[in-house]
Amino acid sequence: MLTWIDEKGDTHVELRPADVPAEGRAMVRAMLSDRTEGTRDVFYVADLTQKRPDGTYAVRTMPRREWESLLEKRRAEHVAKTAPPPAAAPGPGGSAGAGAPAAPGQLAGVTVIIYGASWCKPCHQAADYLRAKGVAAIVKDIEEDPAAAAEMQDKLAKSHQRGGSIPIIDVRGQILVGYSPHALDQALARAARGTTL
Repeated sequence: MLTWIDEKGDTHVELRPADVPAEGRAMVRAMLSDRTEGTRDVFYVADLTQKRPDGTYAVRTMPRREWESLLEKRRAEHVAKTAPPPAAAPGPGGSAGAGAPAAPGQLAGVTVIIYGASWCKPCHQAADYLRAKGVAAIVKDIEEDPAAAAEMQDKLAKSHQRGGSIPIIDVRGQILVGYSPHALDQALARAARGTTL
């Protein structure tokens, strides 16, 4: 499987190098379905822009965290370009308390990833809820995208959780199972304060 990243920071999976579009060819994660190497803490990353004389491509290793940081950076850049301007600060006498949900202006740069499926009503509700709060939400369909399903399972394992139901929501490393507006508000407040896992 070949996973490439678009300008929004979303990942896409192809099976053949020729199917990877020009925008994603410089850095493509390569994964063999019959091996676990390159799927845990270190990934294999190929440069498909330069084919060697023997028909192969240069491949190097990359720490998982570096790959994930690249995704986060592209998402943040995309959000910065497309996000609405931040809401005005509260006037005199009005302030956001420590237990209050974060205001949209405080959440600039926070991108939430929702792992779900097209038929999942709570997945759509979570996305709508976040967007209504001015929070960028990226929805990954785990039934259509095997890489998204693997990414979700990896995050669940690292957070010592099991996926009982979708959506699985990643708020800057805080993994939530299922959709709960209250739990989501708490995770957003921690993310706004810079408290992430």
